[in-house]
Amino acid sequence: MKKSVNCKKQKKKYIKFFMKYVFVFILAFSAFFYGVNEAYATQVGTTESDESREESNMEDEYFGLNLQLDTSSDSGSMSGTIQMLLVLTVLSLAPSILIMMTSFTRIIIVLHFVRTALGTQSSPPNQVLIGLALFLTMFIMSPTLVQINENAVKPLSEGTITQEEALENGIEPIREFMFEQTREKDIKLFLDIAEIGTVETYDDIPTTVLIPAFIVSELRAAFIMGFLIYIPFIVIDMVVAATLMSMGMMMLPPTTISMPFKILLFILADGWSLVIGELVKTF
Repeated sequence: MKKSVNCKKQKKKYIKFFMKYVFVFILAFSAFFYGVNEAYATQVGTTESDESREESNMEDEYFGLNLQLDTSSDSGSMSGTIQMLLVLTVLSLAPSILIMMTSFTRIIIVLHFVRTALGTQSSPPNQVLIGLALFLTMFIMSPTLVQINENAVKPLSEGTITQEEALENGIEPIREFMFEQTREKDIKLFLDIAEIGTVETYDDIPTTVLIPAFIVSELRAAFIMGFLIYIPFIVIDMVVAATLMSMGMMMLPPTTISMPFKILLFILADGWSLVIGELVKTF
């Protein structure tokens, strides 16, 4: 018994000694590797920087790309820091601007109603619907974007106008678009909520009032179009359900039978061209 206990103790000592030896070896190896890496980096760092500069210059000459930020101190132009700040701000607010101040809201809701009325659940998928809505939004908003580019972006980049003037010139085409699609009833609603009295012209209406009024009007128009799209498909569901009831097939889901007829009707009526064409014409 004593011999076995002594053997166990010796084994534990050997194991501890071996673990310490391995740990010291790992530390020494890591220190050696770190020193070699630092020495190699200091020797090769300058050559790599020169090669990277030459490669970047060759790429710029080959592709014809030259990205610069004008940091001149003219009164009309912007400094590089302010330019980067504006770019980051626009990028962070881009989803909200796209969804809330363009035609994207109405388009994506109508397309969702079409898919739900057909009963196809996930066909077409969300990526396809969002992509189609984005391109339709760009198509509808292209005149507005051209005005913003000509009246605000180009003059600001050339330094002919100040930042405040660029902001006013850029928001004006968007306000015109939203005014054309917003009901006066919705504008009056938010004017009353903001406790703003009567306004004489559209210029007196704040943008903070116009944007929520525009969103409410877009939701109303989208739901009206969705209701009209639902009507023919509801008729098909009712006919199929009544037919199955008369045949005694009460356990068979009507939606399973009616979905092929819905798709056939949608194809025969050239549904996508009809829906998208009428949707774009509403703007």
